[in-house]
Amino acid sequence: MTQEDLLRRSMAAVWHPCTQMKRHERFPLLAIRRGEGLWLESTDGRRFMDAVSSWWTNLFGHCNPDINAAITDQLGQLEHAMLAGFTHAPVVELSERLSALTGHALGHAFYASDGASATEIALKMSQHFWRNLGRPEKNRYLCLEDAYHGETVGALAVTDVSIFRDAYAPLVRPARTVPSPDARRAEPGESALDVAVRAAAALEATLEAHHTEIAAFIVEPLVQGAAGMVMHDPEYLRRARGLCDRYEVHLIADEIAVGFGRTGSFFAHEQAGIRPDLLCLSKGITGGYLPLSCVLCTDTIYQAFYDDRLARAFLHSHSYTGNALACRAALAVLDLFARDQVLERNRDRARWLDEAFAPRLAERPVTAVRQRGMILAFDVLDAPDDFAQQMFARGLDEQILVRPIGNTVYLMPPYIFDRAQAEAMAQATCRALDRTKA
Repeated sequence: MTQEDLLRRSMAAVWHPCTQMKRHERFPLLAIRRGEGLWLESTDGRRFMDAVSSWWTNLFGHCNPDINAAITDQLGQLEHAMLAGFTHAPVVELSERLSALTGHALGHAFYASDGASATEIALKMSQHFWRNLGRPEKNRYLCLEDAYHGETVGALAVTDVSIFRDAYAPLVRPARTVPSPDARRAEPGESALDVAVRAAAALEATLEAHHTEIAAFIVEPLVQGAAGMVMHDPEYLRRARGLCDRYEVHLIADEIAVGFGRTGSFFAHEQAGIRPDLLCLSKGITGGYLPLSCVLCTDTIYQAFYDDRLARAFLHSHSYTGNALACRAALAVLDLFARDQVLERNRDRARWLDEAFAPRLAERPVTAVRQRGMILAFDVLDAPDDFAQQMFARGLDEQILVRPIGNTVYLMPPYIFDRAQAEAMAQATCRALDRTKA
C-alpha cells in the first residue's frame, strides 16, 4: 500500500480520537510504519523523536526487546480467558506485585482496558461502598477545577474541561469542583506551598458543608496532565488525605498519567507520604503496548462487597478484563523497573532535560517553566489560537513529536534517552517554537 493510498483510505474509513477530521485537509495525517527506541518512522522514511511517549503511554521505547519477548512467550501459552469464574498466573502475579508496590496498603486489583474505565470503576466502587454501608446519600463527587479524568459518561462527571463536558452535558451528573492548587496561581510573594494551603482550605470548606453527600474526592497527584501539566506542592495531597479521613470521604488518586515513575517516584502520591483509598492506573502500565487499566483499593472497601448476596457484589465487567497478554506486558514493565534502577537513572535524565531546556527557554517568550521528574512544561506568551496545531506541525518538520495543550508545550519522553538526545529534543523543540512564533 502506498503512503498516498494509506492516507486516503484512513481519512475515509478511520474516525480519529479527539480530532476535527476536517483539519486533516490542511494538516495531513502522518502514516507510521515502525518504531524503535525513541524514534517513530513514517511510511515516507522520515523519523521523529517521540517526546510525548505516544500520549504518555510508552515508558521504555518502541519495540522494547524485553516486553516483546514477554508477549511472545505468553502468546504460546494463553492469549485470553474470561476472568469471571477463571483466573491465570499473569493476572495473579501482577496484582500481587502492584499491591506490594503500595506496601500492601492497597491489596485488591480490579482490571479494565483504559484510563477512563478505571475512573468509572473507582467512582462506582466508592458510591456502591457507601450504599452497602447503608449510606446511599453519599453519591456525589468532588474534583479539582480544570480536572480531566476521562471521557466516558461517568468520568465526564469529574472532568472539568468545557470542550468535553459541555458537548455531552445532558448525559452527565456533574461533580462539585474545588480550586486547583496550581502553583502558577501564586500571588506576589507566595510560594507553591502557599497556593496548596489556600486550595486545601477551600477543599475543607466544601467538605464541611457537603460531606454527607460526597462519596469521593478525585485528584491527579502532583500534576494535572490534560489541564496543561498543572503542577502543585505535595502538601495539598497531605491535607486532602487528612480532610478525607475527617469527613469520611474516599480519596481517589488518578495516576493514569503520572504513575510508573513519571513524577520521579514510582507512584506520585508517595511524594506526599500518603496512600489513597483507590488508585487508578493505566497508560504506562504496559509500557505503551496493550490496553490495560487497574484500580487498586483498600481491604476496607473490598470487604464491604464481600457477601452472599449478588446485589452487594461489585457489578462491573468487560470481556477483556485482566487480559493475559496485557498482564504479561505489565509484568515485563515491572521487571525493567526492578532490574535497571529506572527511578535512580531518571534523576539524571530529568537533570539533562532541565540543563538542555533552561538556557534556551530563558531566551524565548515563554513563562511558567516547570518540571516534575520526567515531565517538563512551559507556557507560550501571546500564542495564536491555532498554536497547538502549528507547533505540532513545525515539530514534525524538526523531527520531533510534540503535542501542545493549548499554549502549553510539554515533554514526557520515554525513559531511554541519553544526554545528547535531551539536547536534541531541546534544540528541535525550540526551533519549532521559533518557526511557530515567527
